[in-house]
Amino acid sequence: MEKNEKMNLTRKNELGIPFQADELLKGVESVAIAGHTKPDGDCTGSTLALYNYIKNSYPEISVTLYLEPIPNLFKFLQRSDEIVSNFSGDVQYDLFFSLDCGDGGRLGGAFRYFERAKKTVCIDHHISNQSFADLNYIRPEASSTSELVFELLDETRITKEIAECLYVGIIHDTGVFQYSCTSSKTMNIAGKLMDKGINYPDIVDKTFFEKTFEQNRILGTALLKAQRYFDDRCIACIITSQDMADCHALPKHLEGIVAQLRSTKGVDVAVLIYENADGTYKVSMRTNGAVDVAAICVKHGGGGHVRAAGVTMTGDPGVILQTLLDDVKEQL
Repeated sequence: MEKNEKMNLTRKNELGIPFQADELLKGVESVAIAGHTKPDGDCTGSTLALYNYIKNSYPEISVTLYLEPIPNLFKFLQRSDEIVSNFSGDVQYDLFFSLDCGDGGRLGGAFRYFERAKKTVCIDHHISNQSFADLNYIRPEASSTSELVFELLDETRITKEIAECLYVGIIHDTGVFQYSCTSSKTMNIAGKLMDKGINYPDIVDKTFFEKTFEQNRILGTALLKAQRYFDDRCIACIITSQDMADCHALPKHLEGIVAQLRSTKGVDVAVLIYENADGTYKVSMRTNGAVDVAAICVKHGGGGHVRAAGVTMTGDPGVILQTLLDDVKEQL
């Protein structure tokens, strides 16, 4: 390691950063990167950022990015067309990076590669993360995993295209810097990414605010079906498979609905329940801080953050909702 690299690593350690990507990649021949199932903006952005960084800086390393199919609005990101969504192989990798994933099970089909890898690394900001890898960088107070990935990369090697990936991740987990997880560090990092020449107004508009007709229709259905509880401090909605069919909507079209419910005046907690294709129900919860929704979701086998969490549950949706309302009531 060169003198400047040693100084850089020492500085990072002083800041509480246990390792840097370049340090881990030295002498490595094969790398796998994966994020959680149903990848969102932060998962997609953080994994693609690291993937592009390795492809650019270490052409001698064989690197594969495993993700379930990403939303179309993120497909403008560099090398998104190289994402592998087939998890049928039994390859053993020298190094495996798990990004934005609270536990091994959330890696989905890519978990098989995690188990076989010679060395594993977890980079995440979920408070429910149990540090399940060999090396772990878990910062629940961080805005996003993309923010953490930025800290682990050599800033001079971050290209415009890598900056686009990281910026997408940050804006989607901060609600374009409006959520409480946004810190001065988040804003400083975003500024550095902007300085790389990205078209940030276009990225925000096309990946965060722009909605398809199907998204608007299912949002309208959710608003019509929503009910309030506990002196209007809690709002909840159940979306059935029939609702989805009527609106020609897919699960990806539900992104942002629970946040819209939470923004209702006087509401402290929002609960969105929707039916999956297999008959289970996905629960998304958001709060302004009055309730620890991560604790509620962890109780039922899920996870997330204090203000934003989720879980998949089985049974009658009305019973599921009542169970969650009882948990909310207990905290309120």
